Amino acid sequence: MRSVAADGGYLSGLGFESEKPAGLFRWLTTVDHKDIGVLYIAFAAGAALWGGTDAMMIRTELFTAGTDVWSPETYNALFTAHGFTMLFFFATPAFTGLANYFIPILIGADDMAFPRINAIAFWLLPPSLLLVRGGLVTEVLGKMLAAVGVRWELLFSLEPPTTGWTLYTPHSALLANPQVDLVLLGLHLSGLATVMAAINIIVTIFTERGENVTWSNLDIFSWTLLTTSGIILFAFPVLGSSLLMLVADRNFGTTFFAVDGGGPILWQHLFWFFGHPEVYILVLPAFGLVSLILPKFAGRKLFGFKFIVYSTLAIGVLSFGVWAHHMFSTGMDPRLRSSFMAVSLAIAIPSAVKTFNWMATLWGGNVRWAAPQIFCVGGIMTFIVGGVTGVFLASIPVDLVLHDTYYVVGHFHFIVMGVITFAAFAASYYWFPLLTGRMFNRRLGRIHGYLSIVGVFLAFLPMILIGYEGLPRRYASYPESFVPLQQVSSFGALIIGIGVLIWLTNMVQSYRLGPIVTDADVWNLRESGQFSREWQWFETQLEERTKFRR
Repeated sequence: MRSVAADGGYLSGLGFESEKPAGLFRWLTTVDHKDIGVLYIAFAAGAALWGGTDAMMIRTELFTAGTDVWSPETYNALFTAHGFTMLFFFATPAFTGLANYFIPILIGADDMAFPRINAIAFWLLPPSLLLVRGGLVTEVLGKMLAAVGVRWELLFSLEPPTTGWTLYTPHSALLANPQVDLVLLGLHLSGLATVMAAINIIVTIFTERGENVTWSNLDIFSWTLLTTSGIILFAFPVLGSSLLMLVADRNFGTTFFAVDGGGPILWQHLFWFFGHPEVYILVLPAFGLVSLILPKFAGRKLFGFKFIVYSTLAIGVLSFGVWAHHMFSTGMDPRLRSSFMAVSLAIAIPSAVKTFNWMATLWGGNVRWAAPQIFCVGGIMTFIVGGVTGVFLASIPVDLVLHDTYYVVGHFHFIVMGVITFAAFAASYYWFPLLTGRMFNRRLGRIHGYLSIVGVFLAFLPMILIGYEGLPRRYASYPESFVPLQQVSSFGALIIGIGVLIWLTNMVQSYRLGPIVTDADVWNLRESGQFSREWQWFETQLEERTKFRR
């Protein structure tokens, strides 16, 4: 019997008895959904910092017009690794971690439906990340061994891939770099982990709900996770199959994506059948978090709850009918192209429903500008910009002009770095007292929020303008006339980076030394009748801790 917080949180000075083992053994062997949720969140945070470092290295190169800092090969490897890391190892695991920790609590279940599969799904992720980032890891290891007189050439043969995160063929099929094969296997492994987690979430919500939790009063975060998991079940197997076909093309002489076989365009169809729903796999949980957190600090219940649920389901269905709008410039049949344009424009309707409902929730409310609320409102702002610029890309004539320019990068990052990351930050502040039993520094949280909003607009709005002027993306050098806007963008990235450092400092220091929470109603939610299930559960935990306190 050890002195460990029973809910997985850290409570210095509040020791009580638990049957969980202590130390590293606990984290390596746990099947508790709360522990696994914490592991997911820690893994995602580490991956985000790694991928964020790539981004800063990219912006450093782009600060000047020439290739002054990194070689073109290194630059290509940087944006490739940045894309893989942020999409597969930050955003998806972050929301899966929150789902693991909070869904059982929100629906009144004891644990996830399959606790052991839950643990296996998480432990597939670290090796998959190492496989994907292996070129850099082996290079560092090789240089360390060489420094002590041991030179292993194999470690230097794995170079970071330069394929881009879309892995377009024939380039990815013909590259001799064996690291590309490890990347494909690593992505396949992470896909297996994601599918296992999705099945667990679906079964948990369907079969483990408490007697008083019906479909009509299921919380909005669980609704979005349920829809997201459904999308994953259809999208990720297609990606997994495509990756294995590419491995076979590279190593066993098959011709799935060769010119004399299925052709390079087949890869694009298969990849984007996964790739565009992937955007909604990432953004729907973020929408759920905004819908959950925003009303808490607006003093009003969520406006139009049913319409938000219906719009979530509509996005889930429509997400599989938009993939070819990434391929308007490939020469596909104009009639087919038009149908995909229509569906791509149609998906803006349920997205707009959510935005108007959030605005209606804020309208006339007693808004409190705590850190979670700043990130929610900032996320709505960036989503409006990202969404509107996306509508233009869905239009064939405009897309043909702006395809593969910085405009696409700016639009995409207003969504990914905007609403998706902002929602993750909002959740980190909103649930921090529940997760750790301590309170964070509220002033630092607000500073982080305002810096992030300014940083995102400074970083990505210039990209919209640069792309509008026609500058292609993925080039390490560019004409001198774009230097001012590129430097503003790099300055914005620096502000985002400073904000992340403030967040990290706040989280670590508050986890160690923040004021201990003794009242579960840390956000005064009882006043507006929104003291929801997870906070009621937290109140029970605090009462038990007080009871067993030594």
